[in-house]
Amino acid sequence: MPKVVIDGKLYYYDVGIPQHDSKCAIIFIHGAGGSHKHWSQQTEELGLKFLTIAVDLPGHGDSEGEPFDYLEGYSNFLYDFAERVLGTKFVLACHSMGGAIALDFALRFPDKINGLILIGTGARMRVTPAIMDIFAPGKSFPEFTTFTNSAAADPELFKQAGIDTIFYHDFLFCDGFDYRDRIKYINAPTMVIGATEDPIKPPKCSQYLADNIPNSQLKIIKQAGHMMMLEQPQQINASIEQFITSIVLGGTKSETAPSGKHKQKRA
Repeated sequence: MPKVVIDGKLYYYDVGIPQHDSKCAIIFIHGAGGSHKHWSQQTEELGLKFLTIAVDLPGHGDSEGEPFDYLEGYSNFLYDFAERVLGTKFVLACHSMGGAIALDFALRFPDKINGLILIGTGARMRVTPAIMDIFAPGKSFPEFTTFTNSAAADPELFKQAGIDTIFYHDFLFCDGFDYRDRIKYINAPTMVIGATEDPIKPPKCSQYLADNIPNSQLKIIKQAGHMMMLEQPQQINASIEQFITSIVLGGTKSETAPSGKHKQKRA
């Protein structure tokens, strides 16, 4: 599995490399308690056409380091990661908690991205006290995947993706996030994707993002819950490909993402 050294620590990521030069690269950011495995269906399929990179955030998955308590820490990490591994502009795709990181990154480093994909996320990340209590240290909620996903979801997919024990820290991080007054300043072409059966970020959250981010479009996935990229990967992948082909690359000059190998500098 590829890795990169940043400030003396190892950070791991999955990568899909197309056989021919791609005009676009995508970096995928997972949500609370997640890892690169949550994007396995995207890096594999979309990696046939685009350079796809799914990173384990600090303290998540296989990556070293500690999870951040402040949003700018994650955004700064993403900046350093992208510069070392990629070195070109890219489309930033995210899920749930990753949406907070992506929104902040899009506002702070607008010249680094040529598109934004917000999946199962919101402009505000308030977590209910009941959820916080369930994931308090020393407690567990083995039925969490049943709660967050639709009845049509394949349980085996979530066993493969894994569920991290870091949920409580991530939920604390999410609970303080509120960018409702800032998203109007995002200028990157944006696709917002929600799901009809998402109990964590229901369609109204996706609608709010689409209504308040200029140059955005909305897609609602049917028969899917919060982990829609695992539940309905074909719909998600088709939406992402269409967005990149028609909006990000259509009529605009984009930097060519490397193929065959990706850029990597040693820290």
